[in-house]
Amino acid sequence: MNTMGIIGWLILGGLAGWVASKITGNDASMGVGMNILVGIIGAFIGGWILSLFGAMGVSGFNIWSFLVALAGAVILLVIVNAFTGKKRYRANT
Repeated sequence: MNTMGIIGWLILGGLAGWVASKITGNDASMGVGMNILVGIIGAFIGGWILSLFGAMGVSGFNIWSFLVALAGAVILLVIVNAFTGKKRYRANT
């Protein structure tokens, strides 16, 4: 985790948080700051979950770290949505 500087964490967190908010349907209610925060917390969650299985979490500014942060951010937003009662709505076809 020490291979990335603050700017790397902000960029990775922002991208992962933004994509996760799109996946979970939270994009309209989240700004740039929340996307970054969710992505960074998601990186820690994803890294922790992977460490339980003996895998490496966030290892630098690369696609693997992005996927770890994205998975953790999606998990975080799903949990937040469950507690706040927000649901992802689909259009009836």
